[in-house]
Amino acid sequence: MEERKRLIRVRSQHNKPSFKRRGLAQKKQLEDTWRRPRGLHNKQRRQFKAKGAIPQAGYGSPAAVRGFHPSGYEEVLVFAPSELAGVNPETQAVRIGGTVGGRKRVIIQEQALRLGLKVLNAKAVTAPETESAPEVSENE
Repeated sequence: MEERKRLIRVRSQHNKPSFKRRGLAQKKQLEDTWRRPRGLHNKQRRQFKAKGAIPQAGYGSPAAVRGFHPSGYEEVLVFAPSELAGVNPETQAVRIGGTVGGRKRVIIQEQALRLGLKVLNAKAVTAPETESAPEVSENE
């Protein structure tokens, strides 16, 4: 566990450049997603230093912690309360799926709390308010 924490710390301190698409600053309609430069005279493809870095081997994170959450846990995507059964609380944390509704999210969060699991995208859940008669103060 200590080795994993150390590797995650190394991964976060790793100074990796942000890989920018060529021409992103010039053209408004280009998305900020990496596309490999293919032009014959392209300076970025020819790896001129000032034209931005290209993704290559060596920029990756250590294989032992690749894909892990920065907290050190392995993420487990959960869509139903029944999927919490096989999750290990020491090494794994739960991420509730984005398409899960409010009612089922409350059930999953409560069950995860009971099992001692960490929920990475927990939301503050409140019970629905019960309608009651408005309170009347004594002064009126």
